[in-house]
Amino acid sequence: MELGTGIGWRPEIAEAVEELPGVDWVEVVAENICPGHLPAALTRLRSRGIKVVPHGVSLGLGSADRPSGQRLADLAERATALGAPLVTEHIAFVRAGGVLTASPQLEAGHLLPVRRTWDALKVLCENVRIAQDSLPVPLALENIAALIAWPDEELTEGQFLAELVERTGVRLLIDVANLHTNHINRGEDPSAALDELPVEAIAYVHVAGGIERDGVWHDTHAHPVTQPVLDVLTELRSRVSPPGVLLERDDDFPPAAELSAELAMIRATLTAAAPSDPRGERSTASGAYGETRAHERPGAHAQVETGQGDVPRERVALDQAALLSALVAGTPAPEGFDSRRLRVQSRALAAKRADVVAKVAPELPEILGAGYRAAFLAYSKSRPMRAGYRRDALDFAEQLLVAGKPEDDNARRLLTRWWKERAAPHPPRRSARLVRAARAALVGR
Repeated sequence: MELGTGIGWRPEIAEAVEELPGVDWVEVVAENICPGHLPAALTRLRSRGIKVVPHGVSLGLGSADRPSGQRLADLAERATALGAPLVTEHIAFVRAGGVLTASPQLEAGHLLPVRRTWDALKVLCENVRIAQDSLPVPLALENIAALIAWPDEELTEGQFLAELVERTGVRLLIDVANLHTNHINRGEDPSAALDELPVEAIAYVHVAGGIERDGVWHDTHAHPVTQPVLDVLTELRSRVSPPGVLLERDDDFPPAAELSAELAMIRATLTAAAPSDPRGERSTASGAYGETRAHERPGAHAQVETGQGDVPRERVALDQAALLSALVAGTPAPEGFDSRRLRVQSRALAAKRADVVAKVAPELPEILGAGYRAAFLAYSKSRPMRAGYRRDALDFAEQLLVAGKPEDDNARRLLTRWWKERAAPHPPRRSARLVRAARAALVGR
């Protein structure tokens, strides 16, 4: 299915997207859409024949747990409401702990890399099949960017994606900016990944901007697309003609003219990179992918299957819980990880958490003023996130109130009113503080 050139739809640029020339389709963050109350701008786009693809961020198909039936039902409902030709998600885990590890469940609030082992692959494949059976349209999965690398991985990114496609028939959403990010942060060669993965399974491609600081590439989606990212797009286009290419922008939105210029630059890159002899490229297929790939790839039969059909969820769960606990709860770094990189990732998670809470609950920075960020970062050090960002905002406000903060009487009255309107008819009492402290102590063990 040909999609053409698209852009990530966000409310902040809704009017600009409607006016941009040559936009064939848009992608929306699935969790930000209410099926019964679609934004008028999206409805107008659909009436013009522009396709809308929901892009999920919270399923966590790479998690050790099976995907939530409710989350899958919500994603399916959005796909139906939007008349979507497909839905997309990420190859990542976003939460860990819980029943499989007999420990509190922790939320990352971010996409974290799946360990590229045969165990993790087997878990991922079963989760993908569950999702495929629950969705009304095809599913495509995106490679993610990462600051950290797991030790002792058994497959490269290209091999991991190839095996995933071969075992499940899932499509791929290849983010060339993420390939570049992993080149800077983890030393992985984008060309090698493109050589190994089944490019004929690509549903579409993401292009996005970022920035490098202190030798670390931050995939911000808030900066212009850089030439190195376009170079990876060139590499991909030399191998295959992708059905769709989409510009992502999530923050610090530029004027419409700049968005239009970036889209034009992406189109020009694709045109210039097209092989002079199209017979030399691998065509996009719609059926089974890579049927001979397994026996051609060195070491393909070296995988260790565990038992008769056993899916090694407990082992994957313990690995993921140890990593996430180190990132958000201050526990020691698991063996084999780069401690410095873990600290960078931990700070990035806390900063993102503060930013997102400020967006979902904008009253908090208004009430707390310049002290909001420092207060939230202090809170996050002792309080890992265990639910969504809205719950996190309530818990943050509650902790401030039980501690008798903020010190300004008027600010404290405003915060109490805000909390009461959303959480409970009475402000938290001192007993709540003891419960919170006990929970924090349990997590820290």
